[in-house]
Amino acid sequence: MDTRINTSRRLDDLPIGRFHRRLAVLVGLGLFCDSFDNTLSAGVLASMLDTGFSTLELNSLFLSVTFAGLAIGAAFAGWLGDRIGRAFAFQFSLALFGILALCSAMAPSMEVLIALRGLMSIGLGAEYVICYGMITEFIPPGRRGRYLGLLGVFGGVGVSMSSILGWVVIPALSWRGMFVIGGLFALIAWWLRRGLPESPQWLEARGRHEEAEAVIQRIERESGVSIGEPGQAPVAPKTVGAAEEKAEWVPITVLFSRPVIRRTVMALALTVTCLFGSYVVTGWMPTFFVEQGMTVSKSLGFNAAIMSGYVAGPLVCMFIVDRIGRRTSIMAFGVLSAVFAGLYPFMTAPALVITVGFILVATVASFLTLGLGTTPEFFPTAFRFRGGGFSQTVGRIGLIFSPFIVLWLFNSSGVLGVILAVCGMYVVVTLLIGVAGVDTSRDVLEQIAPGDDTGDVRPTVIPAAPQAAPPTS
Repeated sequence: MDTRINTSRRLDDLPIGRFHRRLAVLVGLGLFCDSFDNTLSAGVLASMLDTGFSTLELNSLFLSVTFAGLAIGAAFAGWLGDRIGRAFAFQFSLALFGILALCSAMAPSMEVLIALRGLMSIGLGAEYVICYGMITEFIPPGRRGRYLGLLGVFGGVGVSMSSILGWVVIPALSWRGMFVIGGLFALIAWWLRRGLPESPQWLEARGRHEEAEAVIQRIERESGVSIGEPGQAPVAPKTVGAAEEKAEWVPITVLFSRPVIRRTVMALALTVTCLFGSYVVTGWMPTFFVEQGMTVSKSLGFNAAIMSGYVAGPLVCMFIVDRIGRRTSIMAFGVLSAVFAGLYPFMTAPALVITVGFILVATVASFLTLGLGTTPEFFPTAFRFRGGGFSQTVGRIGLIFSPFIVLWLFNSSGVLGVILAVCGMYVVVTLLIGVAGVDTSRDVLEQIAPGDDTGDVRPTVIPAAPQAAPPTS
């Protein structure tokens, strides 16, 4: 028997230092590239129609393949991150869509471009899962809200840059230039973050304790903490026997076992709602205004409200989430999203359309950022990425069918039917979060340990630290 140090507690007890700031920027760059490549479709597809490179039918297939690839990528990232490692999955997904973006710029036909887009979207979908999972594993709980907000800001800037550069680049270099820029952005980010270490939590969960110890000591040094120095936060010792040296692979059925199923359901409800709500607000609200004869929805003011809201919302999260807690913040933004989504389609004055639209997009973007960022916290290290990946897979499959759902609601009940559905989803998930009270504190997660091959889990007792890290909200 020998005594090891539990890396999760040591990471949670660290002060924010150079390592955390560098990690946040490099992860944010990945999400920026992902958001940029994921949202360049609007300008690119319109340009292809004008030049005769594509048709409406092929454009629709392009979008459908993109949605399917995103869903596959989310599932793939969960398996790859838990099986091979976070660092490999982190780099592989970015390299995949970066290289394929450059290949897409040279596509000789729309059919070839659609095939490349499908493969490229697998990398895009994987990156979303991995970026939020990396923040969960490396950033201490007390500051995690700030860095999730920062991640959302990077994503929002990516959306804005895609629109701005499309306006400039497509007329000058054609649609191919957008894929070149997106691919170069991704490969530059891949090169910059090639030195990021493997997650010490994952290494420890896989029984690779020496490697985990080396990584955690490196992070401690970069954070200004060295083992044995006065003032170092106490850590929790963990006794590891010979039988525990190599951790067993946990099958995905663990997500549906009795101790975990409530967390899985909550993750699904949160992910489906934040993705569907964001899609309806940004994709369908302009259509509703056009149907009502309002041209203001096509104005620069409307687009500015959409784009600036995607940055402003996560920026607000950076400053308030850690103060009031992530759970409370999600509930607050869920309520605000429901209220402003209900008001927005009935605005008539252009000033109100832009003002209320800005607030709506900001709250929806905040709910999206916190929803995707919080779901990995529901699961322990051994199956954290598969838990988050499964949730995003289901959510993105839902997006494939969402246009038909929204169209059916619109045709049968008008704007009111769609709004009631969206508002209802936000209200229901907010109530679920308030009532369910899923505990994401470190102590609770450490008690969910791998069991047998049927996916059962059994509690594992780990001695508490003399000063436990504060529970997450």
